[in-house]
Amino acid sequence: MNTGSNEPTVAEAAEGAAGTIKPEKPFGSRAPEFVKARRALHLSWQVGVFIVGLAVVVVGIIMLPLPGPGWVVIFCGMAIWATEFVWAQLVLRWTKRKVTEAAQRALDPRVRRRNIILTSIGLVIVGALAGVYLWKYGLEMPWKINDQ
Repeated sequence: MNTGSNEPTVAEAAEGAAGTIKPEKPFGSRAPEFVKARRALHLSWQVGVFIVGLAVVVVGIIMLPLPGPGWVVIFCGMAIWATEFVWAQLVLRWTKRKVTEAAQRALDPRVRRRNIILTSIGLVIVGALAGVYLWKYGLEMPWKINDQ
């Protein structure tokens, strides 16, 4: 498809990116070598990383019902843990893979069309319910409606 631009389309960019897969970092600790060389210091380092990561994850969990970027903060805490713990590295890799797959699915024209149709139907239903409410009660708030 010629768009009059020399820039690649999304599909072409995805094909180009798929051909150049960068190797993933090896699992394991990212602690400095002098910390890894001493067992007690390395254990203290891991405890410190765990506590800092736990604090960030707890703040993210608190932000889920409150205003704030809860999920972003939770994943930042997971990234902190991933600097030291293999299980956190595995969780982050799995999460990145799932987010990438979801983004690719969202770009599919059929899925986008379906989402637009479902959103339109939902808006029509909400509009109809709002219209029925206004027709029956007017602009009265629900807690001020007298028995009618």
